[in-house]
Amino acid sequence: MAAEQLYPLDSGKVYYSMDELTLDTEEGPMTLKLGAWLNEDPVRIHRMIVRDKVLQVDNFEVLNPLVSKLRRANPDYYKRFMGLQLIIDYPGYSSGIVAKIPYENDPVGFYKWWRKGKHEDKVFLSRPNQIRLFQKVALMDPKMILKKDLKEL
Repeated sequence: MAAEQLYPLDSGKVYYSMDELTLDTEEGPMTLKLGAWLNEDPVRIHRMIVRDKVLQVDNFEVLNPLVSKLRRANPDYYKRFMGLQLIIDYPGYSSGIVAKIPYENDPVGFYKWWRKGKHEDKVFLSRPNQIRLFQKVALMDPKMILKKDLKEL
């Protein structure tokens, strides 16, 4: 039986969905087309592209379908990596809006919607973004901020 051909990661190459890639798995090295890896382990592939920056891919053919797949397959991971870039339904806008806009332009309204409106599950705010929001609200409308959030400052 012939040994499986290995296709180690080439960080200088731009990958397309039909390109073969060998990655280590719990069962040992596994070779799949990149398009198949998107189904097999979408979070790992996304981290290799976005966080570790070791995998370069074609945005149209690989990254866009991957992001769409993550939204459905792993919504919590998707929300965490999107953060304030996530499209939300926010009062006063007829269609979805990027969360960063009300976060920056209307911190008190955003705080009211996010924390008091019980929408914390809709947008993930990193610790630094939470602190910034709490500071702005404490300055602009001190009566609005909850005691537990004041303690964070």
